[in-house]
Amino acid sequence: MPTPRELVREGLQQLQESGTNSVALDSEAADILRSWEGTAPAAPVDDTRQNEQLQTTEQKIEYLRRRAGNWKAARSLGTLRDRMVFSVGNVHARLVFVGEAPGYDEERLQEPFVGPAGKKLNEILRAMGLSREQVYITNICKFRPSMGDRQGTSNRPPSPQEIAACLPIVQAELRAIHPVCVVCLGATAARGLLGKEGGVGSLRGQWWEHAGIPTRVTYHPSYLLRNQALSARRAVWEDMLAVMEILSLPISEKQRRYFLIDPH
Repeated sequence: MPTPRELVREGLQQLQESGTNSVALDSEAADILRSWEGTAPAAPVDDTRQNEQLQTTEQKIEYLRRRAGNWKAARSLGTLRDRMVFSVGNVHARLVFVGEAPGYDEERLQEPFVGPAGKKLNEILRAMGLSREQVYITNICKFRPSMGDRQGTSNRPPSPQEIAACLPIVQAELRAIHPVCVVCLGATAARGLLGKEGGVGSLRGQWWEHAGIPTRVTYHPSYLLRNQALSARRAVWEDMLAVMEILSLPISEKQRRYFLIDPH
């Protein structure tokens, strides 16, 4: 039979996984917890923070990968599919891209951005002088949002509840990697990571901040697949130029003039 201490610990963890960030304690309860732990926790134990005691970034990310697969806050919603898609890339990257959620191709291969939008992202990286192996790519939601038994290849964006359920994992990834900057690909990622409402058009073109990390918002690569206008490509490229500058990457005059309507 579990001890009272074990039952309390399990209850606190369940609260944390369901999205509860704090609990109120009276003085008697606080004294009991102090006698058990040496100090009284003011909130449920953040299970994603346990990995910060590990020695290497690789160990931290691997811990989070295992934890995400059974993340109760997401699993309990009943609106996400079963197969978890975690991340890809360099855990020591200076640049992190945060997308929306896995789609059909990503779920099938269990890797973010491997479909048409992923190919477009690879093109953007090459234009920056980077490769996919040099950056870290993740999603604000770790599971493909469900559309029922006849979903097929169709996808939908994650709901606010689905984003909130997965957000602690994404935040822990960024704490572990602590990149120089983050790029939110699309409004869904920006809404989750920055808490910003509105479209990309109103959020891009400036620096925001998440947990002290400079963060840029730009259009999702899938937007460029739908919108072939030169102005759309130039908007994304201007954001990438700003990212290159903060990373102190070399920028040629040719790169600066990419997608200008009148390069002269």
